[in-house]
Amino acid sequence: MAHFEIEAYSLPINKSESVSAELYLPPNPNAVYVVAHGAGTNMHHKFMKDLAAELAARQVATLRYNFLYTELKKNRPDFPAVAHQAVAAAIAKAHALFPKLPLIAGGKSFGGRMTSQYVAANPLPHITGLAFVGFPLHPAGKPGIDRADHLYSIKFPMLFLQGTKDALATWDLLTAVTSKLPTATLTPFEGADHSFKAGKKNLVPELAEKIAGWILSQRS
Repeated sequence: MAHFEIEAYSLPINKSESVSAELYLPPNPNAVYVVAHGAGTNMHHKFMKDLAAELAARQVATLRYNFLYTELKKNRPDFPAVAHQAVAAAIAKAHALFPKLPLIAGGKSFGGRMTSQYVAANPLPHITGLAFVGFPLHPAGKPGIDRADHLYSIKFPMLFLQGTKDALATWDLLTAVTSKLPTATLTPFEGADHSFKAGKKNLVPELAEKIAGWILSQRS
């Protein structure tokens, strides 16, 4: 695995509160991915760190960060308005650090959905795309597509990496949604669940390869 530097940051999200962030910086990065964690984890979860390391090996810098509820060690995820503050702060930090690099935003599950909600309402010109690692289209056992409504206003390229056995994104519903999004690319991981577990195979390197390849394809 490639060498990379690690830099820690504190990101103010309002006048009195901040969240932690961590940058994995490879030599000569060709893009930066601002990646948020899922609802039940944090930026130091093994999946998040492994994905960032694999992306660094492919010359993609990553900025991972916590949501406020995670920072405060609370169990209940933040309301969207609060979560969006963390998304905004992380995107702003990444752009300040790498103003000339393509900036991809997104994340795992809840983190990806909070990012897409923020971007839908704030289509910043320095964002070049969104990459979702398991988009949570609906709660488990409650199939629906209401959570996708905001995606139709997003004009950026979007990458959906999704397990075909994801309980939070029934495959036929997800394919129907993404087929109506002109900028969407849906990449299936056969047999994988929402945590990208499919037997004993480690899918993280493949996830990183798909993200890095998609970023390069957007530049050609």
